[in-house]
Amino acid sequence: MPLFPLTYSQRLQQFIEQVTVYPVSCEKLACGRTDIQWLAGVLAGGAKIVQLRDKTSDDRSLLAKAKEFRRMTTEAGALFIVNNRIDIALLSGADGLHLGNSDIPAQEARILGPDLIIGVSANTEEQAAAAKEIGASYYNIGPIFATKTKAGLHNFIGPQAIARYSAHSDLPFTVMGGIKKEHIAELTAVGARRLAVVTALTAADNIAQETRLWHGAIVQKLTEKEV
Repeated sequence: MPLFPLTYSQRLQQFIEQVTVYPVSCEKLACGRTDIQWLAGVLAGGAKIVQLRDKTSDDRSLLAKAKEFRRMTTEAGALFIVNNRIDIALLSGADGLHLGNSDIPAQEARILGPDLIIGVSANTEEQAAAAKEIGASYYNIGPIFATKTKAGLHNFIGPQAIARYSAHSDLPFTVMGGIKKEHIAELTAVGARRLAVVTALTAADNIAQETRLWHGAIVQKLTEKEV
């Protein structure tokens, strides 16, 4: 059986065409729920991509969790991205990897994972412009607003930065950082269509329902924009 049920091009096309809300896990903000319970919720709500972000589990526990993420996302027809850890991404059969600016360079990760969807964080316009050259499949613009998930950050670039950053690259992009449902109209109006969120879903009373609401709201605003 091949490592990936779809080719890299097919999976990247799924990312481009189907991803709206992009849930990122954070167990400590999940109100006592596990990452697996969170995953079941976002998948039930129709998420087409999820990112496992776990910086506290030991390696064996993280790999076991990643394999369960892979099983559940495969059943749901969703893409599975691992934050930071290319070893975990490859061993679990994940679709991709997301790398921050202090993680291993994307060009090095591309050598080990030629068929991985690789996302990179772009906190400056220069990083957005370089994303394609270093082998990224997509880049993330942010942090847009103040966020609880990144300690010590003070440079929040705001929605107005999205058009500037995205003008530097033809790669697909996501946006992230303190995004709430009331920001959807503002963000889609300036070109965002894939909104990565942590707290808005991990802390929701009903994760599935909230995911469904986010997806529906993004699709509605994108449709209105195209009319």
